[in-house]
Amino acid sequence: MKIAQVAPLIESVPPKGYGGTERIVSYLTEQLVRLGHNVTLFASGDSKTAAKLVRCSDRALRLDGRNAATLPSTLLMLEQVRRRAEEFDILHFHVDLLHCALFRPIATRTVTTLHGRLDIAGLSAFYREFSDLPLVSISISQRAPMPPVAWAGNVYHGLPAGLLRFESSPADDYLAFLGRISPEKRVDRAIEVARAAKLPLQVSAKIDPADREYHLQIADKLKDPIVSFPGEIGESDKGEFLGNARALLFPIDWPEPFGLVMIEAMACGTPVIAYPNGSVPEILEHGVTGFIVESIEAAAEAVEAAKSLDRVRIRERFEQRFTAERMTQDYLAVYRGLLEDRLGRRLVETAPSVPKPASRSRGELPQAG
Repeated sequence: MKIAQVAPLIESVPPKGYGGTERIVSYLTEQLVRLGHNVTLFASGDSKTAAKLVRCSDRALRLDGRNAATLPSTLLMLEQVRRRAEEFDILHFHVDLLHCALFRPIATRTVTTLHGRLDIAGLSAFYREFSDLPLVSISISQRAPMPPVAWAGNVYHGLPAGLLRFESSPADDYLAFLGRISPEKRVDRAIEVARAAKLPLQVSAKIDPADREYHLQIADKLKDPIVSFPGEIGESDKGEFLGNARALLFPIDWPEPFGLVMIEAMACGTPVIAYPNGSVPEILEHGVTGFIVESIEAAAEAVEAAKSLDRVRIRERFEQRFTAERMTQDYLAVYRGLLEDRLGRRLVETAPSVPKPASRSRGELPQAG
């Protein structure tokens, strides 16, 4: 199959540091190449891939010292894709909505993965107009704000099975927070959980310019003696950071579309303690891969209960549900469905229904085992 992957230009593929979308594009692209598909990646010039790379900027725009504008570079990339569209069986976009009007005439040759939140004002009206473009969600909960559209499938993210080292016996005993210092990620709440659980918290996080004000608001909390804040870590350090933690804290306060860090922790065998927002109930299995809680007190109890969870079982559930190999097969099923649709078949919904959480009282921690 001849496939074009169209990535954001803000980060390289894969990213040098934080960058969830670009990492997923990389994992998908490399696995497609391994399976023998003819893949062309449209991305920044400093991207690394076994596919054919079309360099659409000199380097990732976030790292460009010239303060390069994102929009002109992205539009120029889309024009390159448009000119070459006939070369591909499938054009897979990961750039939100910028391409929609340009590629509408060949909508059946395209698929777009929506990587972000969809409850932003104006998006519903936009997608109502472009309801004929095939879309992929990354969780069922992500779809909640959307009007009726042409869902081509739901594909959960996946990681290469050997990317992160499994730790059956952590070398240390602390809680981990990995992500961004931002109001929706709630590192301040994670600090409260750590204090209530009387366990050290290691914070590895990126601070975006848009979140500087929030960082200043919680700066004193980050200075708490219970908190270690080394800053942003690279890909090579994640396995040790997550694998040696008793649990990952994911106390989010927004409709998280997926939450890649949850499956990163699971790959290491590390339980996740999370609030039940967005995709969390779809990704976590309460009492198996972690605990879903709704208060600081319940989270602190879960920290103690996490010691009894089977880390081997957590890793097994990662391998069964969240590998890049599984993700790639799911995307290939979407591509084939679109190719069949082009032959005159009706687009069929392929996404699973939302899994129902186990019956329990809020905050209840079931016995592990």
